Amino acid sequence: MWEQERGGTDGGEDRREGSRRGRRESGGRGGRRAEGREGREVREDRQELPPQSPEEQARAICLRLLTGMPRTRRQLADALAKRDIPEEVSEQVLSRFEEVGLIDDAAFAGAWVESRHRGRGLARRALAQELRTKGVAPTLVQEALEQLDSDQEEETARELVERKLRATRGLERDKRIRRLAGMLARKGYPEGMALRVVRRALEAEGEDADDLTI
Repeated sequence: MWEQERGGTDGGEDRREGSRRGRRESGGRGGRRAEGREGREVREDRQELPPQSPEEQARAICLRLLTGMPRTRRQLADALAKRDIPEEVSEQVLSRFEEVGLIDDAAFAGAWVESRHRGRGLARRALAQELRTKGVAPTLVQEALEQLDSDQEEETARELVERKLRATRGLERDKRIRRLAGMLARKGYPEGMALRVVRRALEAEGEDADDLTI
């Protein structure tokens, strides 16, 4: 008697458990179907986004490039041209960027001169060449170079020679001269200044530099 009742009870519980399991499985499949529909809807929304206009593309390109480091107007114009942005659109966007101060060739030139002179020891001639290749106008180049006077340039040349001098010890005199003066020439220092600085450095070491030439 008790066994029959327990058996009946166990059978009912099994049926109820099966029913609950079925509902869970059905809900799981329904959830996955819902997620699939949402994913398709998101992809469809992305596909329906209208393409960017040339103006929007130009602004995005300029902002991305300016985020990494300052750029001149010429540099940005070249980048837009490589991406087939129409010239009239490029000019419009670049002019607007200049109006709001995002493009400032004068500030760029000034910062470039200070950074490259301090960091690399470049003289005015080399700095001018670099700025011209970046499209900076000659008047702005000249204004930026005015922050470097001849005394400061020669002082930097002396520091460069002093750092290099030790590495040339033990070499023949003429070879030392060529290396030291050549190093200054590559950095844009005038020949007269380079010879003067090298001669004084060698004389300080006791070298005979009266007939110094390159």
